[in-house]
Amino acid sequence: MLELRLVQGSLLKKVLESIKDLVNDANFDFSSSGFSLQSMDSSHVALVALLLKSEGFEHYRCDRNTSMGMNLGNMSKMLKCAGNDDIITIKGDDGSDTVTFMFESPTQDKIADFEMKLMDIDSEHLGIPEAEYHAIVKMPSAEFARICKDLASIGDTVVISVTKEGVKFSTRGDIGTANIVLRQKTTVDKPEDATVIEMNEPVSMTFALRYMNSFTKATPLSNTVTISMSPDLPVVVEYKIAEMGYVRFYLAPKMEEDEPEPGA
Repeated sequence: MLELRLVQGSLLKKVLESIKDLVNDANFDFSSSGFSLQSMDSSHVALVALLLKSEGFEHYRCDRNTSMGMNLGNMSKMLKCAGNDDIITIKGDDGSDTVTFMFESPTQDKIADFEMKLMDIDSEHLGIPEAEYHAIVKMPSAEFARICKDLASIGDTVVISVTKEGVKFSTRGDIGTANIVLRQKTTVDKPEDATVIEMNEPVSMTFALRYMNSFTKATPLSNTVTISMSPDLPVVVEYKIAEMGYVRFYLAPKMEEDEPEPGA
């Protein structure tokens, strides 16, 4: 038996919005400590890792570890039927091939339930090694989203360079080049406005902006974003979810030889 009740139902809606364009079908793994998802995108370039801990739910019951395969597009359609203030309950029975989403209005005068068919999904769990990152940048998530959006109008890739001076986002395209530099900024009124750089050694890596702009769909989940980089390792773009977990996106860097041939 599985039953989770989330008072802040809008949180689940935002989580789904942030990952549904990257991942079509995925297994949600439920255990007594919370539920998680780990899945590659269809082109096997990016990886999504989601964790929501049981403490963040008003009620959380999971009698035994279970995995539910869901189509994220369909799940998102159902969650869109929930109001932003609704309480969302997820229910599933052992051995059942469906999952039920129940939406209650805060005043309890409207209750809706939606049943969705589950899927059998083969997925291998990729061990994500804990790594020591050479550079970690923590910055306002809206600022990161704005930078990625602006640079995508100029070029297809972004070079993220971290030095002791600050973090630089650069791109080049047919119409020209663009560089945006953020300096470390820790003296702010609100902690979420700070740009904090921890750096052991300078790092400069290139990434596809198409993916970065997809990751920024998680901006509504958190005021800040953390970008962790080391040479030869995927970048980690992490959005913390209000004391109860995170969404992490991993993206392999583009190597120079990945550049398309002219006219390709």
